[in-house]
Amino acid sequence: MSFTGVVKAFGAVRAVDVIDLRVPRGEAVALLGRNGAGKSTAIGLLLGLDEPDSGTVRLFGGPPARAVTAGRVGAMLQDGRPIRRVTVRELLTFVASTYPHPLPLAESLGLAGLTELAGRRVDKLSGGQLQRVRFAVALAGGPELLVLDEPTAALDVEARRAFWSSMRAYADRGNTVLFSTHYLEEADDNADRIVVIDHGRIVADGTSEQIKGSVGGHLVCFDLPEGFTAELTRLPGVVSAEVRAGRARLRTDDSDATVVALAGLDAIRRLEVAPATLEDAFLALTHTTRDAKDEMKDDTKDGL
Repeated sequence: MSFTGVVKAFGAVRAVDVIDLRVPRGEAVALLGRNGAGKSTAIGLLLGLDEPDSGTVRLFGGPPARAVTAGRVGAMLQDGRPIRRVTVRELLTFVASTYPHPLPLAESLGLAGLTELAGRRVDKLSGGQLQRVRFAVALAGGPELLVLDEPTAALDVEARRAFWSSMRAYADRGNTVLFSTHYLEEADDNADRIVVIDHGRIVADGTSEQIKGSVGGHLVCFDLPEGFTAELTRLPGVVSAEVRAGRARLRTDDSDATVVALAGLDAIRRLEVAPATLEDAFLALTHTTRDAKDEMKDDTKDGL
């Protein structure tokens, strides 16, 4: 799977703004971004639902439509309504019949946790159960690439855990999985690689640990004493600093050096050191991108 110089605009808005991305077979990749960042547009281009304005998208060496028609791609999208008066078994049997090398029905049902619901009418299922049906439909063709857009929406905690266990089992067979999610802990726990997109551009690409390390691998927090004058960003290892209600939060790539430097300052209280989370990194990356965009707009207004 590859994107090369891909651009897609809607009017004056570039939803995808020069993306270059390559995903080898067998990887589980999380695509993260705020609402409106360009994730859904990128997924639509990948599935051949839309064409790029410039650049190329390739699946298995050819155009996306060819791979989709051949049954090599399965997709679980957020849109879609249940079909009335058909059972889960009937729906999956029909979908599987449209592919040249479908997954056995029992296997699709088992991976999606639907074995006991096979005889139930689709339009009588709960929201969480419908989400599992969408997953089974995506699996029906035995795809080599599985694309999942917010796959655990409407699932409870137990169902989410079962879903990711099934997804990992499918990826471990050598299949590729690309998924988007707003649950960052799911990306942290289940992705081999994380791609963060903001304003249509890729702002980070790597393992979870690499993403966290790119914005400072640890957080050092402490209460600021009255009259504190040290410039926090000049402390050893500090990547960025912010102060909220008298408490400093430092992102640092060398927490030991930062803490040693703080120990030499007076009246530091309630010192805490913790690993940066993926949420910390995500917020820092997208906040930085947004600030840069705002500065560009201001410069334009000022004629600079």
